[in-house]
Amino acid sequence: MALINYAAREINVKIVYYGPGLSGKTTNIKYIYEKLSPDLKGQLVSVATEQERTLFFDFLPIDLGNVRGFKTRFHLYTVPGQVFYNASRKLILKGVDGIVFVADSQIERMDENIESFENMIENLETYGLKLEDIPYVIQYNKRDLPNAASIEELQKNLNKDSVPYYEAVATIGKGVFETLKEIAKMVIRHLSSKTPA
Repeated sequence: MALINYAAREINVKIVYYGPGLSGKTTNIKYIYEKLSPDLKGQLVSVATEQERTLFFDFLPIDLGNVRGFKTRFHLYTVPGQVFYNASRKLILKGVDGIVFVADSQIERMDENIESFENMIENLETYGLKLEDIPYVIQYNKRDLPNAASIEELQKNLNKDSVPYYEAVATIGKGVFETLKEIAKMVIRHLSSKTPA
């Protein structure tokens, strides 16, 4: 849930990048960190295992301008994709304002995508949240790989709510900022609809 500081005229928003292990969540965050101007971003905090897989989360605060005179500060988090870190994933979802589900387009990863998506819904439900009440987008990453599933198949399996989706190759930044802009726009719109003018 967004924290609004009326005295400082600041809105703090939490965006979580969710998805199966090695789908490209951390790659998204690292690309954003590398490309943003230093005055717009804070420090990238990353806790990784020896194999450079996310152990707990990656965290990156960024400033995305003003809305109705309030400074907006977006806090980007990733979750560890591995199943045995579910407690961490659940904890990171607490207070979420928007979600980017990063799916691995490789056809043999379809079951893991579906499992991770269902796990996300279950974890949200532990906080009394429903996915349809939270702004979210889907990013189909690794579109450059020869074994990528068709968009139609990915849509059929993962995008039953017909939310915005983006094709991406996060390693070269393709689709990364488009995804971030869309979720930021959706979250601001959602907050504006709930905040008195």
